[in-house]
Amino acid sequence: MNVGNLVKESLKAIPEPTLRRLPIYHQYLKKIDKEDFISCTTIANDLCLEAIQVRKDISLTGIVGKPQVGYSVKQLMSAIEDFLGWNNVMDAFLVGVGSLGSAILGYKGFEKYGLNILAGFDVDDSKVGTEIHRKKIYHIEKLPSLIKRMKIKIGILTLPASCAQEIANTMVEAGIKALWNFSPIKITTREEIIVLNENLAASLAVLSKKLQEQQNRN
Repeated sequence: MNVGNLVKESLKAIPEPTLRRLPIYHQYLKKIDKEDFISCTTIANDLCLEAIQVRKDISLTGIVGKPQVGYSVKQLMSAIEDFLGWNNVMDAFLVGVGSLGSAILGYKGFEKYGLNILAGFDVDDSKVGTEIHRKKIYHIEKLPSLIKRMKIKIGILTLPASCAQEIANTMVEAGIKALWNFSPIKITTREEIIVLNENLAASLAVLSKKLQEQQNRN
């Protein structure tokens, strides 16, 4: 098995729920930064989780705690950041500068997690050539050449369903290796490309149903 396959297998071995919990631990640790040490039991109790689950999640980062003491808060935060790649700046392009795209361009919190959105792309002549939240907006025709020239690996899609798959294909052919998709359609592409489809409608449906069930109980 070559190195690329080994990396893919190791990524598959990391449960997605763990990858989603680790940032929660990190946010929690930032709030208690004045503490020197913390245990898995304390983290679990404060976050309403099982201690054994927290311990398994943290063990994947490679950090080793001290018996009867726990983990150094600063070292644990650093271990999570290293494990998730937040210390390595990841440059990205965003395509589709509508209301959602503009909001994402303006969200400064991504920088704390190593994501640097360099520019936005659109077909709207009223937006092309302008800046939104200090990010330059280019015509989508320039997208493939700029991906290749700047060696961009991450693409963010905030497009209508009618064109999202086509633009995703263009980005992948230009060299994009990971797609973060907020468009209302599931993007499919080659197996080696990382795709995270964020389905806002599905999340809203879950929220609405839970609210309905709560009201029915009351």
